[in-house]
Amino acid sequence: MSLSHDLRRDVGQLLWLGFEGTSPPSTLLEDIAEGDVGAVVLFRRNLADNGAGELSVSKLCALTDALHQAVPAGGMPLWVVIDQEGGSVQRVRAPATRWPAMMGFDRLGPGQDDAELAEAIGAAVGRELAALGIDVDFAPVLDVHTNPNNPVIGERAFGTDPEAVARRALAFARGLESVGVVSCGKHFPGHGDTDTDSHLALPRLDHDRARLDAVELLPFQRAVAARIPMLMTAHVVFAAIDDGVPATLSRAVITGLLREQMGYQGLIVSDDLDMRAIVAHVGVGEAAVAAIAAGCDALLLCRDPVHQRRARAALIDAGSDDRLMRDAIARAAERVRTAKAMHAAQIAELSRPGLDVLGCDAHQDLAARLGAASDD
Repeated sequence: MSLSHDLRRDVGQLLWLGFEGTSPPSTLLEDIAEGDVGAVVLFRRNLADNGAGELSVSKLCALTDALHQAVPAGGMPLWVVIDQEGGSVQRVRAPATRWPAMMGFDRLGPGQDDAELAEAIGAAVGRELAALGIDVDFAPVLDVHTNPNNPVIGERAFGTDPEAVARRALAFARGLESVGVVSCGKHFPGHGDTDTDSHLALPRLDHDRARLDAVELLPFQRAVAARIPMLMTAHVVFAAIDDGVPATLSRAVITGLLREQMGYQGLIVSDDLDMRAIVAHVGVGEAAVAAIAAGCDALLLCRDPVHQRRARAALIDAGSDDRLMRDAIARAAERVRTAKAMHAAQIAELSRPGLDVLGCDAHQDLAARLGAASDD
């Protein structure tokens, strides 16, 4: 097998892509068959309704089956990924359970075990996703909600106290993992105190390192200790660590801080490189190369097929021209393959839940417990 073929296969594992519409384009299915896609990320725009304003479960199952089956026999499994946090960020809606925002945990009454409830909710979310053929949930949020003017985190956070956020969010992650859905903590090193949405512009935090260690970084340090399998980066400048470069593209943040200082060994996935915090400042090809050089293992390119092609070409060119970059791509691809192998071994021991778990009474009861706190 040629070096160029190996490089292309490695780059494919790094690219986690989205698409428009409710049916995958033929070009995406062909790329999956060729090994040029590591994962497909689903959004609300990809989930057809049933004509009565609810999710078409049959069409979503057909979609996830088609994506998985596009991989030829013996090929590296494709992951199907979604954001199912609760509150404003949950792609799968009725007839699946409608989950309240996780900030409701801050309003639980005395005597309630927040970690027990969080783990039970995580397992319930995971069962519903697994029933639909989804492998990875981009949850839990590990950001600490410390800025009431934050336009993008807010009620998505598990609370306003770093220790409470860590306890609840990691319990949620354990719940997901217990039923065979891969969890992903986000957004490293912390998006909770920004006053800018990185979908629209590049946020910046000027806190000193002592403050970052005590607040923003604490849930992530706990996540590292708990061996969470995946973390997502933030497109945020952390001036105390790397002034002027967003965390996703910063070797000081991703390799220096997360890998070397904090000791993280799991998968690191970028937030979407299509977001304005990146594309308004850096070309998408340059950003893809910089993110892998910084230490990311997988790159989200969730909407624009032109950006997806540019990122692939830039990574292949960089890996062909630069031995250090080729090694970085190979290491990242190996981490993705190892994580997929571990997940495949786990789900082989589990039975896929039936569709009757969607919106079942037990899950509705869990949602009601958290929702009652949210409504207080």
